[in-house]
Amino acid sequence: MSNERLTQQMAFLLEADKLKTILRRTPLTDNSRQENSAEHSWHLALAALTLSEYAPPGLNLARVLELVVVHDLVEIDAGDTFAYDLKGHEDKALREQAAADRLFSLLPHDQAVQLRERWDEFEAHTTIEAKFANALDRLQALLQNLGAGGGSWSAHGVTRAQVLRRMGPVEDALPEVWPFVIGIIDRYCAIGAIAES
Repeated sequence: MSNERLTQQMAFLLEADKLKTILRRTPLTDNSRQENSAEHSWHLALAALTLSEYAPPGLNLARVLELVVVHDLVEIDAGDTFAYDLKGHEDKALREQAAADRLFSLLPHDQAVQLRERWDEFEAHTTIEAKFANALDRLQALLQNLGAGGGSWSAHGVTRAQVLRRMGPVEDALPEVWPFVIGIIDRYCAIGAIAES
């Protein structure tokens, strides 16, 4: 192993630590503060392990873990774009592509290619692993809002239609979990934490 390779790997890991400083709009379930993106990624990895029994046949769980660990690294440069921020989504893809170019290039070439491929796979939503990982990404935010009594939904006036659109990947990739999702959405509409229209 060359010193240059190890130096590049350590530089990447130090840069990746900045993900802990990126705050998301979703609060922790105890409403004490906003969740950061590193916590979100860890929670997704745990969700993948916990909910793997609902995954489609043939799913490669190790690959899902790779996807969820790298999926939000780009937020170090691009920031977290709130799921319901239409203006923020206008240039989100460009900001995140530029961030991916910079961040993954810190690694030795072979690892840069491998991790960039995982990030691209997550973004493309085409493999069963990416579909499962994206469904978990949506489900995790739902759980945060559930635990926080409406959380970012209430704080930002999110509507039932918006939440249903956002949760679409859950219905597709985790059909057994979908009734649970609908139950939460309906309950939070009933108490006014999600607006009906």
